[in-house]
Amino acid sequence: MHTTFLLNGRRVTADTTPTTTLLDWLREEQHLTGTKEGCNEGDCGACSVIVTDTDGARALNACILFMPQIEGKAVRTVEGIAAPDGTLHPVQEAMIRHHGSQCGFCTPGFITSMACAHLNGARDHDTQLAGNLCRCTGYAPIVRAAQEAAEAPVPDHMNDIPLLLTENTTGDEPKAMGAEPPTTPEALADWLDQHPDATLIAGATDVGLWVTKGFRKLGPVAFLNRIPALAGVTVADDHFRIGATTTLSELHDAIAPHYPGLAELIRRYGSVQVRNAATIGGNVANGSPIGDGSPALIALGATLHLRSVNGPRTMRIEDFFVDYGKQDRARNEFVEAITVPRQGNHLRCYKLSKRFDQDISAVCGCFWIKTQDRKVTAARLAFGGMAGTPKRAARAEAALIGQRWSETTVAAAMTALAQDFTPMSDMRASASYRMEAAQNMLLRAWLQDQGQETNVLEVQP
Repeated sequence: MHTTFLLNGRRVTADTTPTTTLLDWLREEQHLTGTKEGCNEGDCGACSVIVTDTDGARALNACILFMPQIEGKAVRTVEGIAAPDGTLHPVQEAMIRHHGSQCGFCTPGFITSMACAHLNGARDHDTQLAGNLCRCTGYAPIVRAAQEAAEAPVPDHMNDIPLLLTENTTGDEPKAMGAEPPTTPEALADWLDQHPDATLIAGATDVGLWVTKGFRKLGPVAFLNRIPALAGVTVADDHFRIGATTTLSELHDAIAPHYPGLAELIRRYGSVQVRNAATIGGNVANGSPIGDGSPALIALGATLHLRSVNGPRTMRIEDFFVDYGKQDRARNEFVEAITVPRQGNHLRCYKLSKRFDQDISAVCGCFWIKTQDRKVTAARLAFGGMAGTPKRAARAEAALIGQRWSETTVAAAMTALAQDFTPMSDMRASASYRMEAAQNMLLRAWLQDQGQETNVLEVQP
């Protein structure tokens, strides 16, 4: 298949298989070896590139980005960060002045991430660079370089205009089995009914590892980036409708004014590069017991929308998760959207992991607790990492509802959690640690509601 796009300002057409990664193509076919292969799973950021489409410029991990995902877009690698005449980009100059590189292996990824943040005017440097790992230099001089470069103007050559806005590309549309690519949910349902063993690819932050780490041959695939109806967040008076292919970055920006606790949880989901690609529909559909999106959606009382050739089907999102590795989804069904009711900001989300940024949860707790006249009138408590599926804590909820919102009531609910869950021990946490952490999250929610400081990143005297 053919993929046509801009590469460092020039129009190129690549002839590849659908599951060839951008990283492999850059290094093996273009000999652009500045983009490094580190972890090859989207964790270290050494392969970071800038991808520009109609929604703007984003930093992405080239190691788990398949070629059809960049059709019609503009890609800029570290080789294209300096101007065509060789003039260094402000972030490159600042990195030199602040001695921000030693071995240099991670440096190209840092440069592209910093240049993308500079292009977008992002000043939250710690967040922007959380997806780029360095083991020699340390982060202080790199962050200082980013801070210094932030005041410089954006070089003209960095303002890429993707082909999607300028011309009809001549390359084949992303597709599988030689068929026309689905462009509507109904067309996707028809295609999936004919290929029930196919793999649907949206952000590829999970599927990409099947190829790069598991060396799997995927067979028929369908890329969902050409189905506009599956993307975006619609805000209505009484609900949010979130398309399945809405990226976590997009969801963060849309949901932050309404549910800041969920926005903060999303901020700790992977890295900027991962959030720029990962989709909320994929996060739910893979059914992981430690997927951070599902506990929050369960606590919010979300509704899941599925579709097949038989039409749409809806269910409470917690009913989707049947058992470990098993979801209530037919082979010819796919996740189309998620509806979240607007019912006031009573949500609190807490994530416990060994690293604060870009790490898998040991326990994720999300609580929607509504009180009136100092009594609990409604409660939905959901956890990840405590069972084989994301799951509500029914007994703990019962211990709260109808009771005075007090430390005594919270203590009773904490005790009831031991009847809701029998967590396992693994490399992330022991069963007893998980239980105690989950109980303390509930106590933390109460303390935070009383106005006490609970920020784990601050040390109080």
